[in-house]
Order: sequence, then C-alpha cells, then structure tokens
Amino acid sequence: MFVGARVGGQLTNLSYDEWLMYVFDHPVDDAMPAWHFAPNADWWNELDDPAITVCYLTQAFESIEIVAQPYTDAQLNQGLWFLLSNACSSHMFALMDENVPWQERERCIQSFSCVYERLFVPRCTPHLSHLLRGTPSDPQGVNPLNSACYMWWDIVPLGGKPDDTIGHRLNHALLDVMERALALDSIACQESALHGLGHWCRYYPDTVTATIDAYLKRQPALPQELKTYALSARGGCVL
Repeated sequence: MFVGARVGGQLTNLSYDEWLMYVFDHPVDDAMPAWHFAPNADWWNELDDPAITVCYLTQAFESIEIVAQPYTDAQLNQGLWFLLSNACSSHMFALMDENVPWQERERCIQSFSCVYERLFVPRCTPHLSHLLRGTPSDPQGVNPLNSACYMWWDIVPLGGKPDDTIGHRLNHALLDVMERALALDSIACQESALHGLGHWCRYYPDTVTATIDAYLKRQPALPQELKTYALSARGGCVL
C-alpha cells in the first residue's frame, strides 16, 4: 500500500498520494470504532515535519473535489474527523506551529473554505444537525458529511490568545472562514458557521454579534429553527 517506510505501525516518508490513502482509504462500519482507534492501526507522526503536514492539508482541501472522487461520503466524513479532531490525530496542531511560516498556515486555514464550498455545499443534505442529536446515525437520509460539517468548529483544536498579536491574527483567520461559510447557500454550512461563532462568542463578542446580525439581516426568510439557533449562537449558547 505504501512506498514510504513502515517501522512497526509507524509510517514515514509518505508521499502526498500515500498520505491521502492513509487518511481516507478505510472502510466505515457504524457498529465499530473508526480504523484509527484500533490498537494495531498504522500511524504517521504529523508533527515530525509540521510544514509537510500543512502542505498536505492545504493541497487536499484546495482540491477536495478531486480528492473526494474515489471515496464514499462516509469515508470522507471519517477522514475529515480524523484530520480535524485531536482525539484522532495531531494534524491541526501543525497550524499552531510558529516554525511554519504564517503565510503557509494562513493559506491552509483559508483552504477550509474550499471544503465548505466544493464538498459540503453540493453534498450535505438540508438537515439541521443540532436538532438530530440523540437520533439514529442516519435519520431521514442525512448525508454522513453533515456530521463533519456541523462539528467542524467543535472539534478543531485551534485558537490563540486574543490579547496576543500572533494569536489574534490566527483567530481572525478562523473567524473569517466561519463568516464565509455563513454566506453559503447551504443550511448545513450556515448551521456549521453559527455553531463555530457561538463557541467563539465568549472571546470575540463584538465580531460574532456583528457577523450574525448581518446574516440575519440578509436572510429575513430563514426557517424558524435556524433563526432560533442563530440567536442562540449570538449569545454564545450552542452545544
């Protein structure tokens, strides 16, 4: 499967294409834990070379519509969770590594928008995930990708100190992606952005309030459930 070396379960020197397979090319069984939780699962140390990790993430996200072609929506969802959540991997921590030039990390953060625009918009179904908590894993035909979309900002372990220049710059790059997602013609993407803004309201109340107020003004005919969620996010009250 891999040309790169394997020592025990550790993979090294993965090419970009091999890394894509490592992330996405796994079966999905809702009755079983994801592949990466298995005790004997292969693993790649994302922080051995954080610049490579940032490069691979950026390339994958900027070409996500091509990356997605060989995989099912369930595989893509599983792979995105693996990349985003620090309970699954350490990929996102590379974006906090100041040894990687800011311009490269900023481009990677901006590439999150490509995932929203080129994957979530065309594939996510128009369901509000916050209303589906506690329901079966695939109720009423919800696309598996709705899960990664909705939880994106809940599981991404990114953020800096608001009163620190470097942290402030990082945070505003992330907030900009949320604002752009909020403008997309997709209920799932709008809900995802509101979810993130709600979590960030504590640290950037003025930015969050202004962003959501502008959204509500642009969208006077929102479904009531989404409008209620937006108002909750405006006050920092989201799950």
